[in-house]
Amino acid sequence: MACLARSLVVCLPLVVLAAVVCLPSRGDAMGLPQPPPDLNFTIAVEGVVWCKTCRYAGYVRSMDASPLPNATALLRCRRDGDPRALSVSNTTDADGCFLIQADWQSAPFKSKDCKVYVQRSPAAGCAVPVKPAAKKGAPLKFRRFVPLPDELQARYTAGNFTFAPEEPAKC
Repeated sequence: MACLARSLVVCLPLVVLAAVVCLPSRGDAMGLPQPPPDLNFTIAVEGVVWCKTCRYAGYVRSMDASPLPNATALLRCRRDGDPRALSVSNTTDADGCFLIQADWQSAPFKSKDCKVYVQRSPAAGCAVPVKPAAKKGAPLKFRRFVPLPDELQARYTAGNFTFAPEEPAKC
């Protein structure tokens, strides 16, 4: 019995080491393709605009929020000290979702140079910006690469934008 215990103590670290060595690298585990280093690609940003507490069409009870159609989302890219800037916008659909697609003009910018803004709510009764706060943009978070017919597109998310009424009882 003591011999078996000693064998396990000696073999167990070897088994753990072999398992760790055989695991895929971090990039492979995430399932993201590694683009060639000189590849330029376009970017697109998606997100959703909500009205908190108001029960408009499409109200989601678990979030206590309704999607806001026709809100304008703006992708703005700018580097400190550089006069060039990129501004591209799109409006939300009936589900409050937006997709902003930037052309090759976005190539000189990195995702950290860009933010998405929803400057105002299309619903007068739900006009107070909650998240992100007024005039604060949302940073881009990488989601996936999307192959398009003639190019590769990096798809980012800006997350949820939430507005609320000044007085919740007056939705």
